[in-house]
Amino acid sequence: MENPSPFPMGKPNDAYAQYFEGRSWLAPLAGDDQVNVANVTFEPGCTNHWHIHHGVCQILIAVGGRGYYQIEGQEPVELKPGDVAYIPPETKHWHGAAPNEAFAHIAVMPKRDGASNEWLESVDDEAYRSLA
Repeated sequence: MENPSPFPMGKPNDAYAQYFEGRSWLAPLAGDDQVNVANVTFEPGCTNHWHIHHGVCQILIAVGGRGYYQIEGQEPVELKPGDVAYIPPETKHWHGAAPNEAFAHIAVMPKRDGASNEWLESVDDEAYRSLA
């Protein structure tokens, strides 16, 4: 797959593959004991499962292609390069590529003692495929 962004694709995201529908790649960009910054690239049609970040927020900065994110109870929001999404702590959400286009975003997450990710069900395929 061709990289949709100017950032490196990194390696296959094998450690989290069980929480994704489709293939993704992960490229750590920066980080220390306070924050983690990584580029995540999704093949067309790839999404992660619904999940919750307990104790920390997540910021998504779209850098290539076209994707979506959705917070539970809200409509999906399209993401194009330059768009930024803020996901508050304790918020059920998902994000990933558009059904027919690759997508890349920079994920910024603070590190905090006791913070964790809770991975949930996959995104409803019929609802996802209806996204233009």
